[in-house]
Amino acid sequence: MAPSGSRSIKKGCQRVLYWIPVLFIALIVAWSYYAYVLQLCIESIEDTGEKVVYLLVYHVIFIMFAWAYWQTIFTKPVNPLKEFHLSYSDKELLEREDRGESQQEILRRIAKDLPIYTRTNSGAIRFCDRCQLLKPDRCHHCSVCDKCILKMDHHCPWVNNCVGFSNYKFFMLFLAYSLLYCLFITATDLQYFIKFWMNGLPDTQAKFHILFLFFSASMFSVSLASLFTYHCWLVCKNRSTLEAVRAPVFRHGTDKNGFSLGLSKNFRQVFGDEVKYWPIPVFSSLGDGCSFPACLVNVDPEQPSSPTGSNPTNKAAAEGRQFPSKPLRESQSRLLTSTPSWSESDTAADKDRKGSSNPVMTIENEA
Repeated sequence: MAPSGSRSIKKGCQRVLYWIPVLFIALIVAWSYYAYVLQLCIESIEDTGEKVVYLLVYHVIFIMFAWAYWQTIFTKPVNPLKEFHLSYSDKELLEREDRGESQQEILRRIAKDLPIYTRTNSGAIRFCDRCQLLKPDRCHHCSVCDKCILKMDHHCPWVNNCVGFSNYKFFMLFLAYSLLYCLFITATDLQYFIKFWMNGLPDTQAKFHILFLFFSASMFSVSLASLFTYHCWLVCKNRSTLEAVRAPVFRHGTDKNGFSLGLSKNFRQVFGDEVKYWPIPVFSSLGDGCSFPACLVNVDPEQPSSPTGSNPTNKAAAEGRQFPSKPLRESQSRLLTSTPSWSESDTAADKDRKGSSNPVMTIENEA
C-alpha cells in the first residue's frame, strides 16, 4: 500500500507542476490586458477615436487568442480505435511466443486488415507494448500522457497537452493569434514607448507599464514568429514535428514526403474544406486520425487485395464495416461527414472506385 500511495502522491505532484507553464502564460496575459487596456488606452491615450479603435481591435484579437488557447489546452488527444487494440486471445498468443519473428508474424496477421502502411526502421509492424495496440500511421506513444496519440506532433508544456490530430488546428491558430496579439501591442505601443524616452509621458506608473509592455510584446513576437513559421512549413509539407526529425518508413523505404499531397490539400487536411471555419477554433480537420492518404508508389504486399484490385479499406466498406470510424464525438466531427476524396487519379477505374460508397479516406496505391 505504501509504494502505491507514494506513486499516487508523486503523480499528483507532477500533474500540479505540469500546470505551472500554463499559469505563467495566464499571468503574463492578464498583466498585459491590465497594462494595455487600463494603463495605455484609458490612462495615457487622450484621443477618443484612437482609444476606441485600439480597444475594439485589441479585444477581437484577445478573444480569438484566448479561445484558441483554451481549445488547445482542453481538447483531449484522440487515442487509436479499439480495432487497433489486441484482443484478449491475441494478447495470450503474443505472450506465449518468443520475442522475434514469430511475434511479428502474429502482428502482421492482425495488421493485414488494418489501414497500416508505416513500419519501424527495421521493417517491423509498429507495436506499442504499454498500450498493447498496433500503432496507426503517424501515431506515437507520449511518455508524459502515457498513451498513444493519433498524428502526434509533440507534447507542449505551454499548453500541458499533447498536440495531435484533435487539436493541431487549434495549436496553429493559438500561435497565429498570439503572434498577432504581440505584434498589435508592439505597433500601437511604439509611439508611447518613444515618448517615454523623450520624457513626453506624465510621471505616473503607467509609463513603466508602457515600457515593459513594449519590451515583453516585442520579445515574444520574435520567438512566436519563428515557431509559427516553422509550423506553417510543416503544414505545407504535411509533416509533424516528429516526422520532420525522423521521416516515416514505408514498405518501400523511408520517405519524408510520404504524406504530402501538395500545398492546397496539405493545408486543407488540417484546416478543412470550408473557408469560413479556417480562422475559428472549431474542429474542421479532414479525416479520422487513423488513416491518411499517402503518395505510395508500391503496393504493400502484406495488405490483402480483392479480385477487383481495390484496397482493403474499400473491401471492408463493401462488407458493411465502416472502418475506421470517426474517433471524435459527433458535435466535433460534423464537418467530416461529407469528406471529399483526396484521390486525383483520372483513370476510368479510379472513377468507378469513386462511385463506391466508401466514406473513409484511405491510401490510394498505384501500380
